[in-house]
Amino acid sequence: MQKHKEAPEAPEPEADTELDAATPEELAELWDAEAPPKSGPIANAASSLVVLVLAVAGVILSIGLDLGTPQTPKAGMWPFIVSIIIGVMALVQLLVGRRGGEDGEKFSSYSWFPLIGFATLILLVILMPVIGFEVPALLLSFVWMRWLGGERWRSATLYSLIVVVIFYLIFIVALGTSIPHLI
Repeated sequence: MQKHKEAPEAPEPEADTELDAATPEELAELWDAEAPPKSGPIANAASSLVVLVLAVAGVILSIGLDLGTPQTPKAGMWPFIVSIIIGVMALVQLLVGRRGGEDGEKFSSYSWFPLIGFATLILLVILMPVIGFEVPALLLSFVWMRWLGGERWRSATLYSLIVVVIFYLIFIVALGTSIPHLI
């Protein structure tokens, strides 16, 4: 009978066992130690002002779309409500954030991700009436998963295809919406 070599046992990672045994307070300290530096009150005030300006622009643009009445809302009603809520939150953050800015993080290369996400979303809105939603949605999903989400090429491609198929089945087949589409 032939003897099989037994594979050496892999050592268990010490970090996992340390994390499992850690109390919530110890975990909070560990996460605080690994967190990026805090932004401070000036950065919090600046970001709150930017959001406030965007909220005011949203209010102005939504009024231009016609609000209608609460009984018969028109196209501008929901953007108006959302813009008001965003403006109120920006004002609260402007007042609260001045007291130390303990929750915000300093800007880093990852700070550009929301802007990139917003720009690609705008590109989707521009391309959708021209070439339908399938191709722009596939590209948007792929960019978000691959570069913003850090997925690998194969999984980003597969997930993007799945997302577009699911959107197609929901919005075109099931709901019968009038979204521009190729198929």
